[in-house]
Amino acid sequence: MQSLPSNFKQISHSNPKQISKLKVAVTNPNKTSQQTSDPYMGYNFAVEIGGIISGGFTEVSGLSSEIQLESYEEGGLNSFIHQFPKKTTYPNLVLTRGLVDFDLFFRWYKVGSEGSITPLNGIIQLLNNEQNPVLVWAFKKAYPVKWEGPSFKADSDEILVERIELVHQGISKMSIQL
Repeated sequence: MQSLPSNFKQISHSNPKQISKLKVAVTNPNKTSQQTSDPYMGYNFAVEIGGIISGGFTEVSGLSSEIQLESYEEGGLNSFIHQFPKKTTYPNLVLTRGLVDFDLFFRWYKVGSEGSITPLNGIIQLLNNEQNPVLVWAFKKAYPVKWEGPSFKADSDEILVERIELVHQGISKMSIQL
């Protein structure tokens, strides 16, 4: 059995119910033969928006979340400032892909810029070496707020890319058991 860090035992006295769940997860990860402790590669992913698998993306950024805090200074207590959670925020997702004839993203952006917003749900799948999904990030009610076309340079031999930035109403993360 693994030993836990000393500070973990100290924390467990403050909230035993929640910490006992974490202790079980840390000391007994319940690995199956299919799971691996090796990190996954960042190039093996697929994006689906509105039920359409949109392949060819070179980059996805903005998969993050932050809890906004409110500070409260208690009078007469100068050793610390109370921090209370307010709300959770999510940055925009930015999808980058090679420029192709299939201009679904520009049309989606253009229609929205003319006043007809069409929110769509989507997923980003992390794939293992066998191209099977192992982790999925789902985002809901997304729509484009920015489109960026290619940059042309006469002395460049790089692939032309386009970017679409999506605002959304939250991200959830799920593991896929194989």
